[in-house]
Amino acid sequence: MSEQPHTPPDEGEIHAAELAQTEEEGLKETAEDRLSDLVEAVWERKVLDRGFVRLVGHMGGDVAVVQSARVSFGHGSKGEEKDRRLIDYLIKHHHETPFEHAVFKFHVKCPIFVARQWFRHRWASYNEISGRYTTFDEGEMHLPEVLRVPDRANKQGSTGRIDPDVEKQLLARMKEHQETTWALYEELMGRGVAKEIAREVLPLSLFTEFYWTVNARSLMNFIRLRAEQHAQYEIRRYALALRDVFRETMPWTYDAFLEHIWKDLSTGIEQQQAER
Repeated sequence: MSEQPHTPPDEGEIHAAELAQTEEEGLKETAEDRLSDLVEAVWERKVLDRGFVRLVGHMGGDVAVVQSARVSFGHGSKGEEKDRRLIDYLIKHHHETPFEHAVFKFHVKCPIFVARQWFRHRWASYNEISGRYTTFDEGEMHLPEVLRVPDRANKQGSTGRIDPDVEKQLLARMKEHQETTWALYEELMGRGVAKEIAREVLPLSLFTEFYWTVNARSLMNFIRLRAEQHAQYEIRRYALALRDVFRETMPWTYDAFLEHIWKDLSTGIEQQQAER
């Protein structure tokens, strides 16, 4: 009899097997614990009430950009001064492919409504926690600091805040609604409903987690669009955190980025915080 070819298990089978093992052992880890055990962050910034951005790995940096740009001529680094001038020239004249050789891997925790905007940036790799294979953690929902009003100049945006007395009442109702939906989520699973169905009652304010691998070219595009004043306040907070780690890990590229691409540094974050 001929030997049958080996068929490796698909990702779903792997996840199911790991989940079954966890349940059998009676482990009580949170979703964050499960992901944090995989890799140690080299940089971290807290964002919003429960979120974060963690840099868990990076490759290349400014030197990789220089090496990639000069390979056509069979050269590498020519010293800091000339290398910085080269990076400035590449940014200024939109020769951006060398920046694809500097790569970042992030672990992100953000509300689902932020993640759905984030995932529109497709020049990257994503893997997100799944509510089919694991249960979410109690209380992991975003409650806004203030309730903003529609921005007349930016129809899809928001600005300022509503009357403080009304705001206090509505924030309390939002919190109550979150607690009610969480109680229903737990009740559904407790009465035998599958996790993939029970999760349907959870709101967009629920925090999700994902790994995001992105090159410097795409990261600059993300920061340029999502730290801009017309982007939603919550995702701007994440974009500014990414700006900080980008500045620390690729300072030469960051300086050129400020000079030639991200010229409007008015994110509106400081103004909004001052108004509060």
